[in-house]
Amino acid sequence: MKVPAMLALVLFLLLTSACQAADVCPEGSVTYVDDPALLRTQALPASTDPKPEPSRVKIAGKEVAVDRVITGPVCYDVWSGKIYVGCNLKLAKWKNGSKPDFFKNCNLKIEPATVVYVAAHNDAAYYNGCSCHTGGE
Repeated sequence: MKVPAMLALVLFLLLTSACQAADVCPEGSVTYVDDPALLRTQALPASTDPKPEPSRVKIAGKEVAVDRVITGPVCYDVWSGKIYVGCNLKLAKWKNGSKPDFFKNCNLKIEPATVVYVAAHNDAAYYNGCSCHTGGE
């Protein structure tokens, strides 16, 4: 009788510990502005601009090479390749109670086949852009 009870306890501990995902971003690391135009820090990159050097980030305990790490204002940009959206972001504020559509009035272009890892979503990978934050489907 002791072995099945011990086995059940071990299984219970394993299952409950797997369900407790730690937040990647600390509370307050994302700030919101009322006007998306305030997020414009520079012109959109031209297609002839040199690509930034790749970076390495830790995702789920593994080092992953990404083309860019995004921090600061997020609105007017073009993303392609592998993108890591870190913490310490500035986003457009949305109306209380509505869906978080902070890219709705932004000029953010995400090229096809781009993989976007989002720290604020526990480093989840998105393969079809960020349509849930544009007000689209």
